[in-house]
This record gives sequence, C-alpha cells and structure tokens, in this order.
Amino acid sequence: MMDRRTLLVATAGTAAAATLFRPNIARAAAPFQQPPLPYDESALAPTISARTVGLHYGKHHKAYFDKLNALVVGKPYAELSLEEVIVKAKDAGDAAIFNNAGQAWNHNYYWEQFKGGPIPAPAALSEAAERDFGGMDGLKKKIVETADGVFGTGWAWLVENGGKLQVLGLKDAGNPIAERKTPLLGIDVWEHAYYLDWENRRTAHVAAVLDQRVNWAFVASKISA
Repeated sequence: MMDRRTLLVATAGTAAAATLFRPNIARAAAPFQQPPLPYDESALAPTISARTVGLHYGKHHKAYFDKLNALVVGKPYAELSLEEVIVKAKDAGDAAIFNNAGQAWNHNYYWEQFKGGPIPAPAALSEAAERDFGGMDGLKKKIVETADGVFGTGWAWLVENGGKLQVLGLKDAGNPIAERKTPLLGIDVWEHAYYLDWENRRTAHVAAVLDQRVNWAFVASKISA
C-alpha cells in the first residue's frame, strides 16, 4: 500500500498526461463533484428518454460520486484530479476507488458526447475511420459488435492508440485512461443506460445512439493533431 508521500510523488509524473483525457468539464476540487447535466433531461428523447436520463444521471451517476467521496476521506486520493485517481487506484489495486472514480469519469464523458440531433463526422474523423474501419459505417458496426460482446456490464470505447482508431470492450468501470489510451467515444452498456427504453435490445440501442445522438464533432476534437 502506498503512503501519502509515495503516492503524491508518483502522481507528479502523470499529471500532465492525465489532462489529455479530460472532457470539457471543469474539474472541481475534492470532494469530487458531479458536473451539471449539459442539457435538459428530455434533450436525447426518444432515443434516450427523459426518464432514463433522470435515473441514469440523477441516481446512478450521482451515486458514483457520493461513494467515491466517502472512500477518499483522509486519503491522498482526495487531493488528486479524477483522472489521476483512476490511474493511481488501478495501479495500486484499489478496486473500490477505481470502480467509482472510473464510473464517475466515464459518465462525465458520456453526457458530454451527445447532442439532441446527429452531428456529422468532420473530415479528420471520417478519414481516420476510412483508414482503420473502411468508413464511418464500418466504425459504427465495430462499436455495435463490441458492445454486444461485452458480457454483463461495461462499456464500448472508441479510442486513439498509437495514432490509430481502436474499439475496446471493457468490463464494469473499464476506462481507457487506465489503459493508457485516449478516449474518443464511450457507449454505456450497463442495463440502466437503456433497459427502460429498449428492454433487452442492447444492440438496437447502441446503433440508434450512434446514428442519432452522438456529436461526432466532439469525438473528432479528441483526436490528436
């Protein structure tokens, strides 16, 4: 187990890198605070209903922040950014802190990447998708297949890795930051994300979200220059 001095010293080397992964939400000092939802709860309907958004954001997302704040009391993690907590907790094997920090951050990013209507892919993203997946349709197909392949709970992530696009299926609180990959798009495949609206039709939900609600300009903005 790392003491306070060891953890803070180790953090210094990764702090700059962690800023690359932050969504466009200002970081609050500890205790960690859930950012406001960036639109009305009904903005994503009917693809994601107001009822689902209210439950997902107001109950599940909030709970991760509440639990994380309870877990970091009196610990060096309370002085770190959320991104730094994810990396340090994963490396240290602090599963409870990693799970709640990862899910808190995952959901921050999740809400930021959506709009009330489809936003076409900018040229930079279209070109990268053509190179790595044969086009945007191929990219979406890979995300849907990967989401379907996540057993139980988890996420399907589009990431940038070594200058190329890659799709990852990660279990539970799986987070690209902990994998040292740059997150571009995250699709939540926990049942609370879709079951009220789509019941057990997970792949239909994912396909609809990709076609109707993803702000592809936001996704493209995360690709390294």
